[in-house]
Amino acid sequence: MYYGYVNLITNYTIMKNALSSGLIIGILSLVWLLVMHWLGYNSVKDNNLAPYEYFSVLIPLIGLFLGLRAYREKEQGGKMSFLEGLIQGFKILLVGGVIAGFIGVIYINWFSPSNLNFSDFSGRIFGALLVGILFDIVVSLILMNRSTHL
Repeated sequence: MYYGYVNLITNYTIMKNALSSGLIIGILSLVWLLVMHWLGYNSVKDNNLAPYEYFSVLIPLIGLFLGLRAYREKEQGGKMSFLEGLIQGFKILLVGGVIAGFIGVIYINWFSPSNLNFSDFSGRIFGALLVGILFDIVVSLILMNRSTHL
C-alpha cells in the first residue's frame, strides 16, 4: 500500500512540469481564441488566415521553451539530453494540445456558425501537430547540454 502511494507521488512529480506548462499553453490558446472572436475574426468560417493569426504559433513555442528550460533547471539539475528534452516536450505539447483541442471543439459547437468547413479546421489541427513536433525538435536541440550516444 505504501509503495503504491510513493509511486503515485513520484509519477505526479515527473509529470508536474508537463501538466503545468501544457495547462498554460491551453489557457493561452483559449485567451487567443476569445480575443480573435471578440475582434470579429472567425478563422473557421473564413477559410483563410489573416497575417496576425500567425502570431498564435508563438503560444506553443514560448510555452514549450519555458517548460523545457524549467524541466532542465529544476528537475534535471541543469543538464538535459536531446532525448530527455524531446520526451518532456512531447508530454508538454500533448497536455496543451488536448486542452486546446477540447476548447476548439467547444468553440466550434457553441460559437461557430453552421456553415463552417470541418475539413479546413481538421487540416489546421494536423498542421499544428507537425509544427509542434518541429518546435519540440528545435527547442530540445537548443536547450540540450548533455551529449548522449543513442
